[in-house]
Amino acid sequence: MGIPVTAYSHVRLTVTDIERSRAFYDAVFAFDVAYEMPEDADEATREQLAFLFGGVIYTFGAGQLLGLRPAAHPQDRFDADRVGLDHVSFSVRSLADLQAAVATLDAAGVPHEPVKDIGGLSILEFRDPDGNALELIAPH
Repeated sequence: MGIPVTAYSHVRLTVTDIERSRAFYDAVFAFDVAYEMPEDADEATREQLAFLFGGVIYTFGAGQLLGLRPAAHPQDRFDADRVGLDHVSFSVRSLADLQAAVATLDAAGVPHEPVKDIGGLSILEFRDPDGNALELIAPH
């Protein structure tokens, strides 16, 4: 018998520049912030939120979390062909939402692939500033 997992809790991406990454994720997704270090945090709060490592954790959907951790070397880049993360995929409700996402990415100047029909689903692929592969997926 396996472990009775019911859902993903969170994904945290390691990034090279937290300000640049936050600007990207804020412009593209406009997720709500679940956790971040307040600028005026006292020592107890800093200790309690040390797990952020100077980053941010966003919330979206039904309690899903996406974190950004600024720990990568500035010259490091994502590579889907190495051991570890291949990509992060987010669901949208419809093909119309996927088409609206194209307009959002275009307005933000984010390069992307065309929407692709993969048989019953459509996907839209793009990358964040560190090259982390991202995908939006919608049912037909």
